[in-house]
Amino acid sequence: MAKIKDIRTTIYKWTGKIVPPAQNFCTNPTDLLRESGDKMKSFRFHKWLVCEVISDDGTVGLGNAALAPEVTKTAIDCYLKNLVIGEDPFDYDYLWEKMYRSTMAWGRKGIGMIGISAIDLGIWDLMGKLKKEPVFKLLGGRTKEKIPVYASKLYSQPLKDLQIEADKYLKEGFKMFKMRFGWGPKDGTEGIKKNIALVNAVREVIGDENDLMLEAYMGWNLEYSKKIIPELVKFKPKWLEEPVIPDDISGYAELNALGDIPIAGGEHEFSVLGFKHLLDLKAISYIQYDSNRVGGITAGHKINLLAEKYNVPVIPHAGQMHNYHLTMAGNNCPFSEYFPVHQVEIGNELFYYLFKGEPEPKNGFINLDDNIPGLGISLNEKYKSDFKTLD
Repeated sequence: MAKIKDIRTTIYKWTGKIVPPAQNFCTNPTDLLRESGDKMKSFRFHKWLVCEVISDDGTVGLGNAALAPEVTKTAIDCYLKNLVIGEDPFDYDYLWEKMYRSTMAWGRKGIGMIGISAIDLGIWDLMGKLKKEPVFKLLGGRTKEKIPVYASKLYSQPLKDLQIEADKYLKEGFKMFKMRFGWGPKDGTEGIKKNIALVNAVREVIGDENDLMLEAYMGWNLEYSKKIIPELVKFKPKWLEEPVIPDDISGYAELNALGDIPIAGGEHEFSVLGFKHLLDLKAISYIQYDSNRVGGITAGHKINLLAEKYNVPVIPHAGQMHNYHLTMAGNNCPFSEYFPVHQVEIGNELFYYLFKGEPEPKNGFINLDDNIPGLGISLNEKYKSDFKTLD
């Protein structure tokens, strides 16, 4: 019987080239403040936490966390790791509850749950390696031959450049696309016109036969959302993502009840109970948790099953292997997000530089290998010199 011998955390800081910030690149929660300069600075992450879950036979499971890695590392090293060392990794549900309930006073959401997520991902990778099975097989098996993915970038930029980028993805075979807005409530009517111009530019390129998703990244409020949504309806978006901050659940519910555009969210929600609340209030039409923050694969799988009962599809945030396995095993997960590989900018793209094993899309689809155990990723030696490690 395997036992968890140790948990080891390492922060990888990107030291390579970074694309400089641009104005009105993407709306975000700070847009409503009297801030100037790079408003995205709080939402850029150029460090990544790797969490190794080490079995007594030497097998290593890899977990990870993208958000606030220094604080997450402290949470794991000082509070969480000793709760699972010496335990059987296959008691994953017990271990999840042990970490969750032992840190209830401070850990329910945010950093505490991100730390739990990193360990849980490592446990699932470890279990797959010990069983010599891919994680999606442990979750119930393959529900689809391959996973459709949407191209997710298209940040606010000059319209011609935006159209060139959209055309690139179209020629690569993608049939679903997600774009971001650049202006919010403080920018008034002129900002609305600029946002509409962005959407029109992308729709012109991809045509009406392909799906278009819109993301506000928590940068609007209820009043502004209700004002701009009627202007967006004509573009027939598949969803409008995170129009308000995640704590404005009543705002989500009101916008979703309008029925004009389905509302998506959950990237910044945590645990099964967090999503049950959203589902009970009919606040979202699409769930978008990320398993490296929501509570790991253990929580993600439970959310998938719960959402299926409410007939609400789950499309996890960011793609990445920890989410792809959940999508492959989930009947209620019709497709996935995919961040095209590009130079380091916001930070999501660090995953491709830090890990190898990610599947490459072909004509808008990715697939997982039935013969690769665990999550199927390992540290990428190719870009090792571009990272500085912080133990």
